[in-house]
Amino acid sequence: MVALTVEPMAALRVRPTAEPAAYPACTTVEPMAAQTVEPMAAQTAGPMAAQTAAQTAGPMAAQTAGPMAAQTEAPSTQQPALARLIGIGIEEFARDYWGQQALLTPAGTAGDRGFGDLLDADAVDELVSERGLRTPFLRVARDGSTIGDSSFTAPGGVGATIGDQVSDDSLVRLFAEGATMVLQALHRVWPPVLAFCQRLAVDLGHPVQANAYVTPPQNQGFSNHYDVHDVFVLQISGEKRWVIHAPVHPAPLRHQPWTDRRRAVQRRATEEPIIDTVLRPGDALYLPRGFLHAATALGGVSTHLTLGVHSWTRYGLAEQLLQLALRAVADDPEARASLPLGVDLSEPGSLVEDLELIRGRLITALQEAEPASLASVLAPLTRSSQRAAPIGPLRQLRTADELTELTPLLVRPYLACSLSERADGGLTVSSRAGEVIVAAGERDAFVSWWHAGGGTTGDLGADLARMLVLTGLAVTG
Repeated sequence: MVALTVEPMAALRVRPTAEPAAYPACTTVEPMAAQTVEPMAAQTAGPMAAQTAAQTAGPMAAQTAGPMAAQTEAPSTQQPALARLIGIGIEEFARDYWGQQALLTPAGTAGDRGFGDLLDADAVDELVSERGLRTPFLRVARDGSTIGDSSFTAPGGVGATIGDQVSDDSLVRLFAEGATMVLQALHRVWPPVLAFCQRLAVDLGHPVQANAYVTPPQNQGFSNHYDVHDVFVLQISGEKRWVIHAPVHPAPLRHQPWTDRRRAVQRRATEEPIIDTVLRPGDALYLPRGFLHAATALGGVSTHLTLGVHSWTRYGLAEQLLQLALRAVADDPEARASLPLGVDLSEPGSLVEDLELIRGRLITALQEAEPASLASVLAPLTRSSQRAAPIGPLRQLRTADELTELTPLLVRPYLACSLSERADGGLTVSSRAGEVIVAAGERDAFVSWWHAGGGTTGDLGADLARMLVLTGLAVTG
């Protein structure tokens, strides 16, 4: 992302009400064409980072908003998860907001559903008291910092003596004392959030994770900071005041956390904010990476869901391109040659000749790199960044045993597949379910099924259908 210049008070755009965007309860991803790799940018998403923060705020300031922008596009239903969060056209969001400036979407702008279908108070109680959560799926913060795991974990009793399980008794006490509960990686443990994040990742083309922050009245969870990934903040219940400041380091990378610029962050937090607003149930706030933010719960328990978007970046593309170039240079005997006998590596003059040679080889390798070669490196990265749609092992086994000619079989959603030719005429199918070999004699049936997004056992043949079910590529309709 290019450097961001934030104009005073222009970062917040309050959108006019738009028609509700449809959001199907169940969605599928169209299978990609044979012998192609899904397009993507590049950067391996790193470990999950801490997300939105909370701050003890001074006297409540009036909500600050920039000029109301005209609605130029209708919300899209082709990217239903994203449309639900922004209430404006996808092209407008991509052009004017993505990675550039914040966007506030008040409740009702993108429909009147709110976000209670993704998470609510009962779900939070169930997660921390009945699901056997272990750290790090829960963190607890107080006075701007996380507290030790031992303060809220305990063994689970007979048959579950592992000591890092969440203790609901401890959480009752800590929450009453003003601590914030942070439910991490909900995209892995709570089905409604999992389904939404998978759909949103397809809409965005970038990996998505989810955390929830549950904060007692008038309390903060973390001090002012910025994230190294974009976030969508979805207010679930209660109210929370958000104070946003311009970046001190626009578009930070994974290895450039706010703690490396702690003093600059602290100074910027004393300046006039570009956004000072209160999020209420159903409101959504998009913040690009690098924007400083802090939040305080007001008047009651506040719960918000933070969807973290781990953007593929041009820098990540450069990293992979350099690796390709280095592999190419490694095939050059002159580039592998030893430096002269008696070389003094601390003397710049002794490196000139060899530096010119190796620099020339690298430049040539970079210029000759083909998009197909780069895509072949990037495809495994995008596959490893998310999981395919969940499947039940018992259901898959039962389906395989009960196949009939008319059994409907669909391509499993979110596989991120690529197909490659084999010397014997068959195909190698690489996906989030692993690598599968399709024999030459079954190739045409598989490709037809793949392009159609599904078919029946009769279309595939019994042996191929059973193999696709047992390898997780096919699910019943």
